[in-house]
Amino acid sequence: MYTLEQLHEEIKRCTRCPLHKTRRNAVPGEGSGRLGIMIVGEAPGSSEDEQGRPFVGAAGSLLNKTLSTLGVERGDLYITNVVKCRPPGNRTPTREEVAACLPYLLRQIEILRPRRIIALGAVSAGALLGLIGRQVERVGDVRGKCFRGKVAGVDVEICVTYHPAAVLRNPRLRGTFAEDLAAFLGGGGLERYF
Repeated sequence: MYTLEQLHEEIKRCTRCPLHKTRRNAVPGEGSGRLGIMIVGEAPGSSEDEQGRPFVGAAGSLLNKTLSTLGVERGDLYITNVVKCRPPGNRTPTREEVAACLPYLLRQIEILRPRRIIALGAVSAGALLGLIGRQVERVGDVRGKCFRGKVAGVDVEICVTYHPAAVLRNPRLRGTFAEDLAAFLGGGGLERYF
C-alpha cells in the first residue's frame, strides 16, 4: 500500500487532465488526520496554486479562524480538495476534472481511514455523496446533515456544509458554517465564536 507521502508525490506529477498544463503546483493535501477527520473542498485557488497547500487564501483564513475558535488545530485534521489542481480563473471544476482526480481522493481516504469527512460546498458534497449513492442538487438540500456509507473500503460519515468562499460572499452564512463545523468536529467551543 502507498504511503501518503508517495501518493502526494504522484499527485504532484499528475497529467491525467488538462489542468496540469496551467498549474504552478498541484495541491495534494496536508495534516495528520490525527482526529480521524478529513475536510474536503472543491479545488485549489490562486494562493493554493502558488504555495502548493490547501486552504491558504481568504477562504482558508476563514476556515482556520473558525477551527481555532472551536479549539481545533488545523494540523490535527487532513485537509484536501476533490480536484488537486487549480481550474483557470477559479472556475468550478468540470465533471471530467473531478473524475480524473477522484481516484486520488479515494486513495487518501483508504490510507487515512477517517471516521468523518466534512464536505465543503457543492462539488465536494456531490462527489463524496455520489460515492455512497446519493445525488446532490444543491448544498442547501444536504447542509448540516451527515450520511453514513462505505468509501474506499472505509466506513465513514460524510457531513456537508458551505464552502468558506461562499461564506465570504454571503456573511449571513457565517454562523451556520460555524455551527455546522462545531457539530461535525464534536461540539464545544461554539460560544466563543460569537
